[in-house]
Amino acid sequence: MRQFRPVLKTLRLMNSSAPAPAVNGICASNVINLNDGQSIDTHANRAATALKSGHVISVPTDTIYGVAALAQNKAAIENIYEIKKRSTSKPLAICVSEVDDVYLWGEVTVPHSLLTSLLPGPVTVVFKRTPQLNSSLNPGTELVGIRIPDHKFIRTVVRYCGTPIALTSANITSQESPLNISEFQELWDQLHLVFDGGCLGKSSACREGSTVVDLSQPGVYKLIRRGSAYEQTVNILEKYDLCMVD
Repeated sequence: MRQFRPVLKTLRLMNSSAPAPAVNGICASNVINLNDGQSIDTHANRAATALKSGHVISVPTDTIYGVAALAQNKAAIENIYEIKKRSTSKPLAICVSEVDDVYLWGEVTVPHSLLTSLLPGPVTVVFKRTPQLNSSLNPGTELVGIRIPDHKFIRTVVRYCGTPIALTSANITSQESPLNISEFQELWDQLHLVFDGGCLGKSSACREGSTVVDLSQPGVYKLIRRGSAYEQTVNILEKYDLCMVD
């Protein structure tokens, strides 16, 4: 038995000193690498489980990294505002997985074919909210912005949740929108999980986020934020004879 004691001691030392997983050179136990060989479904299920338990997580999108919580969960929404130090007067968009889901949460004023021309993609469409949407989400406005990112992971997460998620940039308000997880490392300890999808872009234009367009009034549109898809969005809207208003 004596001959095994040095080996056992070595094993105990190795186990006690094992570091947390390193991501981009930084150790963090709540960071999940989406390129670790596991399936998107596996990761999405883990994310959805966290969201349905009331947690706030971080996810990659087709533009920038975002923080997310269930849109129908009042406490989780309040947590997003606290984490970001965001004014409660600033509304949050919601994210759904399919174009047909838009009709559940917004009073759509445009043809279905127009929606499918814009979504999925880096565009947030704004409509009047339906009564089904959580009344504590953006209580100061009758409108809601709705996103369908062109990103398989986040759409799968929403599909597993079975309800929309609130989504906003993963940064403290007024700071630069992040393209990789190291850029919002100061928020990691306030997030239940951080899903690392790698670098989402390298230019400043990539940080502009989605183009936000108000389609709540029939026949017209209002540009709320230019964003990263401005030109193609305007081209599509004008093909449907929508006029821009201030």
